[in-house]
Amino acid sequence: MTNDSANDVTAFRAAAHELVGAVVDAVEGLSEALRVLDRGSMGEGQSRLRPLQEPLAESLATLGAISVPEQFGPLRGDLARGAEAALEALTAFTADGPREGRSGNALASMRGHARAQELLYPMRSLDPILGQLFAEPAVHDNLAALDAHRADNPEVGIRRSGPDDDADARGEFHLYVPESWDGSEPLPLVVALHGGMGHGRDFLWTWLREARSRRFLLLAPTSVGQTWALMGPDVDRSRLLKAVEFVREHWQVAGDRILLTGLSDGATYGLSTFLAGDTPFAAMAAVAGVLHPKNVEAGVIRGAEGKRVSITHGTKDWMFPVALARAAQEALRGAGADVRYHEIEDLAHAYPREENDAILAWFDESLSARGSA
Repeated sequence: MTNDSANDVTAFRAAAHELVGAVVDAVEGLSEALRVLDRGSMGEGQSRLRPLQEPLAESLATLGAISVPEQFGPLRGDLARGAEAALEALTAFTADGPREGRSGNALASMRGHARAQELLYPMRSLDPILGQLFAEPAVHDNLAALDAHRADNPEVGIRRSGPDDDADARGEFHLYVPESWDGSEPLPLVVALHGGMGHGRDFLWTWLREARSRRFLLLAPTSVGQTWALMGPDVDRSRLLKAVEFVREHWQVAGDRILLTGLSDGATYGLSTFLAGDTPFAAMAAVAGVLHPKNVEAGVIRGAEGKRVSITHGTKDWMFPVALARAAQEALRGAGADVRYHEIEDLAHAYPREENDAILAWFDESLSARGSA
């Protein structure tokens, strides 16, 4: 290798490391801003995120301007695409405009936030900082072990049911199988339902870090319509159950260790499906959802007796006031359900990633942070 080539490689590595740091700051900053987002906090979130835009844009420009050996060209392109998605998500969130347009900006930011993670995930071994983005702190010292069987097992990693050229198809599902799984043991399964206007492709990232670190299968279905079938014919139930059965047929699922969970409409629909019975789910964890009226008949909740239910709700939820969650947990307990109830004071209508640990520990002690360690 000539001195010029060696200098180019050194410059590329330095620029890539700088860009990775800026991208991770953007992804983590967006995670926090989206978690606390409500109708009155958009401006505050924009103020916190705007300082992240310039370093990310500058690092992206620096990486694009330097000379790199030919073999590093594809890697630079992939990293740039991930960074561009993160920058677009920041730009959508921080855009100035009328109040009525902020919901659309927030949705675009959420989508870009998920897309950035999707694009960056295949490059997680490029830099420890990037690798740590997709792993829990307890395993940061041993990131290589999380990819132990990545090369020799084609059945691991992120997979989808639909065609590769239509990853956004509705009614399909996305699945994550831990790369550290060698196929010799059955794994628990978490089935995560997105909220209204959402998609399984995006909601997968709400749970992937835990699935990868604690080694469980993660299934993220997508509703047939723009949200789950809360009104009219239930067009989602059969597809949901068939997706679970497909996973059980092709991978080793640990018996009755199947958790159904969901956010907002996904929580409401999941709870309704769970209470309706005749499902493989051992428990249901609802986040920012409500008890659907069709589960109540003549003042009595049907199907609740003996069922394990977790309810997590924010006191600042602007879509489903917390009073509805309080009433639901009282009614479910009165109907004989085993209910875990947790209110989060600073949470609006959003998903609290930090709650995943408590949900997993409640569902199965072996999946808790302590059990995993």
